[in-house]
Amino acid sequence: QVQLVESGGGLIQAGGSLRLSCEASTNIFSFNGMHWYRQAPGKQRELVATIARGGNTNYADSVKGRFTISRDIGKDTIYLRMTSLKPEDTGVYYCAAMQHTDSYWGQGTQVTVSS
Repeated sequence: QVQLVESGGGLIQAGGSLRLSCEASTNIFSFNGMHWYRQAPGKQRELVATIARGGNTNYADSVKGRFTISRDIGKDTIYLRMTSLKPEDTGVYYCAAMQHTDSYWGQGTQVTVSS
């Protein structure tokens, strides 16, 4: 069973930076892609950033230029570097991995940005 474990969330003032980590229990090259999602209170979960197996990255318009997704294949870990944080970035951030027709999710890590 694949496990994804996020870490790095917390309370941060607007304008600050955080780095989230997601460690997989298996070789991340086995996934078609890995993603960061977030869910704000009362809102639907939204896709924030994607890194494909080949290394291509994509971002939601709301985070372009501020967030960077990256990976360390040797550590089976992906990261989300978040800068210039805004209160609207507040939410639970989830790591997800897609493998063929299966998807795996972490438990989420809370990010709270105060104004």
